[in-house]
Amino acid sequence: MSANESPAGRQPTATYDSAFLKACRREPVPHTPVWFMRQAGRSLPEYRKVREGIGMLDSCMRPELVTEITLQPVRRHDVDAAIYFSDIVVPLKAIGIDLDIKPGIGPVVEHPIRTRADLAQLRDLTPEDVSYVTEAIGLLTAELGATPLIGFAGAPFTLASYLVEGGPSRTYENAKAMMYGDPELWTDLLDRLAEITSAFLKVQIEAGASAVQLFDSWAGALAPTDYRRSVLPASAKVFRAVEGYGVPRIHFGVGTGELLGLMGEAGADVVGVDWRVPLDEAARRVGPGKALQGNLDPTVLFAGAEAVEAKTREVLDTATGLEGHVFNLGHGVMPSTDPDALTRLVEYVHTQTAR
Repeated sequence: MSANESPAGRQPTATYDSAFLKACRREPVPHTPVWFMRQAGRSLPEYRKVREGIGMLDSCMRPELVTEITLQPVRRHDVDAAIYFSDIVVPLKAIGIDLDIKPGIGPVVEHPIRTRADLAQLRDLTPEDVSYVTEAIGLLTAELGATPLIGFAGAPFTLASYLVEGGPSRTYENAKAMMYGDPELWTDLLDRLAEITSAFLKVQIEAGASAVQLFDSWAGALAPTDYRRSVLPASAKVFRAVEGYGVPRIHFGVGTGELLGLMGEAGADVVGVDWRVPLDEAARRVGPGKALQGNLDPTVLFAGAEAVEAKTREVLDTATGLEGHVFNLGHGVMPSTDPDALTRLVEYVHTQTAR
């Protein structure tokens, strides 16, 4: 089932006619919808206050706290969609992987996966493993009403990169060494991660998420031939697993200009574009039948209102004629961004694109 069809046997939800979901389905919209990756996070003083003294992974497992953090940017910025507050390693932690998110570093894995025996660490994810997600999404959808909630997960390649490297990497030397040197082990690793990711997305959709985004944050480190052979099949498996729910599926990565067509081919309804490729060129690379999301450079928000409006106008101009466009940044909100700049940006996009 495509995102253009109502879920079989189900009544349209309160969010079905929202600008965000209409844009994802490539239908006419009252204005270009806006949301921001990392909109619920460190740029907001209210976020820093409620997170004070609470570790990141612990925060993700407290339904009432997750609800409050997810709602904060909706209240402040009037964005057209909320994104569920979590982290891409949450499902890995939930199945027992010994990892932690270290401040200033990121996810650190105690026992990296380097051999076939290490795959035993990756058991199936069950809804009971993440019952706090189901509870939080129930609380959120009750509060959000007609505002859609986006669920998300990390894509198999990005999760594999963390697991094999043991933490963040600039070179992915261990992950790529496995991909090139032991392709059978690599395929089995990504296939298992695709199962876990699919299960995590299903929990979110069944709890009430209106759309899902698959973050392949580090896929830009790959050449197209390697992506097609060694990564695309696992991502496609995830998108197929949730296709029957009829919710829009978004695919995003950083530095993926050369991969845009392949990322759309993996099965997404909406392809996220970072700031390096203009949207009209991105549309040519992706091909017809897909909406696009993006793609203002996050650093523009530090340049002052006049510059922000000028660069936003450029993005909107390159989006003219697209089948569907969701305005977003080309990556996440940076922690030191002025929240008022984001609020003004939402208002500007809404005003400039009102139909």
